[in-house]
Formats: sequence, C-alpha cells, structure tokens
Amino acid sequence: MSEQEGPRFGIDPYLDWIEAEGLIVHEDYGIYLTDVETQMWPRFGVPGAAVHCKGRGDFASMFLFDIPAGGATEPMQHLFEKVVYVLEGSGSTQLEFEDGTKRSFEWGVGSMFAIPLNAQYRHFNGSGVNKARIVGTTNMPLIMNTFFNDEFIFNTRFAFKERLGKEEYFDGAGDLHKVSAGKNMWETNFVPNLNDLELLPWNERGQGSSNIMFVLGNGLMHAHMSEVAVGTYKKAHRHMAGTHVMVVSGQGYSLMWFDEQQDYLRIDWKHGLAFPPAEKQMHQHFNTGAKPARYFATGVGSLKYPLFTAKRRTSGTLKDGKAAAVSLSTKLGGDQIEYADQDPYIHSLYKKELTASGVELVLEDSEIPVQKDAAE
Repeated sequence: MSEQEGPRFGIDPYLDWIEAEGLIVHEDYGIYLTDVETQMWPRFGVPGAAVHCKGRGDFASMFLFDIPAGGATEPMQHLFEKVVYVLEGSGSTQLEFEDGTKRSFEWGVGSMFAIPLNAQYRHFNGSGVNKARIVGTTNMPLIMNTFFNDEFIFNTRFAFKERLGKEEYFDGAGDLHKVSAGKNMWETNFVPNLNDLELLPWNERGQGSSNIMFVLGNGLMHAHMSEVAVGTYKKAHRHMAGTHVMVVSGQGYSLMWFDEQQDYLRIDWKHGLAFPPAEKQMHQHFNTGAKPARYFATGVGSLKYPLFTAKRRTSGTLKDGKAAAVSLSTKLGGDQIEYADQDPYIHSLYKKELTASGVELVLEDSEIPVQKDAAE
C-alpha cells in the first residue's frame, strides 16, 4: 500500500467480494426477481446477480441464477447457508457427501430447498429449451464479514454431518413439530411445491391467517410460509431486518412504514416479488384476490437456532416466560398493531381495493376504525 492511499477503515468485506466477483447488483425496496438482469458469474458457471433489497440488514442477501437450457452450475460448496426458491423452469439438484454417497431431487416452479452446510452440490436445468431461474437467500454477508477470506469459505473440506438430516428429507418428506400457533415447525430439506404445503392456523396474526415455520438443513437460516385468506389482511407487525418476503401466489399488496412517518410505502404483489422490511419497520400484508395469497419469508436466525437476542424476543424463545413479541400488541410492549388500534386509513383503503377487484370483504369487525374519504 502506498503512503498516498493511506489505511482503509470501515471496510465491508462482503461488498468488496461482490465487487471483485464482477456481479450485477440490484438494489431497491422491493425487487421483482422475475425481471432482473443477470450476467455470467464464472465462479458458478452460469449467469447470476446479487439482490440487495434495502431492508436486508447486515447478515442476509440474495443471489439469483439463470441456468441455461440443458445447462448446469459448477460443482460448489461453501461455509454459508442457502435457502433456494425456484422462480422459473424445472431441473434437479445433486448433492455429494464426504463418504461419496449422493442424493438428488427434482424441482419446479414453487419448489423450495436448503443446501446443507458445506455439502458439495450442482444444479441442473431439466429442459433443453427453456432456462431455469432460481434465487437463494444466504447468510453470506455474515460469514464473509466474519472471515473475509473466500478461499476459506469456498474451499474448506469439512463435513457437517449433523446438518444433513434424515434421508427422506430430500424426498419432500419431513417431521411436523406442533408447538403452538406461530411456532409450528416443518423440519425438512426440500418442499416440492410451497403452494401445496398444508399450513396451520395463526389467528393471532389476523383473521383466517395460517402459517408454518421451517427447520431446514438443521441450520441458522429462517424460513416460513404464510397464507392470507380471501377478503382479509394480516395485522401490522415489525421485527429485525433481513427477513426477505417473497410472493408465491395470489394478488395483493403490502404497506411499510416507520412510526414517525405519515405516509406508507406500498408494494404491489406478483409472483417473484421480494422485499425485506427494514429494522423495526412496520409492515402489513393484504389479499385483494379471489384466492388465498401465499408468501414465503427467509432470513438469518431460525426458530430452532435464533442466533440473536432480538430473534429470541420476537419468537418468544427467551427464557423469561414472556409471549412472542411478534404477535403481542404494541400497547403491551410487543411488535404487533391490533386491528382496533391501526390507522383508520388502512381498512378504508383495503375496502376500496376489494371493491375495485370485485372481491367481497370477509374481515368485517365493528372495532376496526374506518376513514370515510378513503373508502368512498
């Protein structure tokens, strides 16, 4: 280093690595993953891009890959975790373990799976005509900013055997652990289609709401699936940054805001939309269609391994006997706004949106405040 350059400080090794990889970076509050541009990523052998939604926080990011017709990614293994969602196309993934045994599974649009930590894998496009597009939510920023050495991250030959799970976890089977509403867990490594997965009621989050939490690859990565019933919407809530919300099916929109803001940021839904609400940013999800709407959320810090105190508080896994803050009213020190306490504009706007869509309102509660001018 020359004297003129001086010492560097405030370094973000992850962002330095992204630049060195030559990746296209997409950054916005909400990103439609089906529309983003990719370019060849030599490390993986296929076109790719980094997706940096503005609410992603310090620990999570997304990588998007286009696998050409008849193509495949390079063999890969790494010390960061990855949860993959299939946006377009069909194909298969093959894993090879330390003892030489292999496992493979086939996926299509709506599939979700986890790569067990440091297992070697390749993705294959099953079509000879069409590309496949997949996106992975990772804890790469956490890992790179801890070790800042890509040789170590990508070339360490150590087998984390406890991360593999049962053999049937790669076939779409799993174990259901019933704990309580909002904490029920499906432990697996692969879900063939998120639209077909049975969810369990979580009415504390909103009328007709349902949900399932995932334990994937016995790892740190969080994932859950939620459904918003027809003619209803979720209660507003907040949590730490980094939870990437992805729309899987249905029609609707989300509102996001901070306590001191007077206006709402609105993001309209379509399949493949991704947006992570920022740290402590209130957000609320609305179904305006004639069918139930589903979204899939991924981030760092799972229900099994919360990692952060903030995650333990949100999920109610702190050993203090307190309820989960994520479904506890803000009036009681929690992070959820009850229907009766929300801004009257919210329900009025929703009624107006349903009228435009020709859908009947199901969520009708005399205690929900209404702003008349927004409903007109």
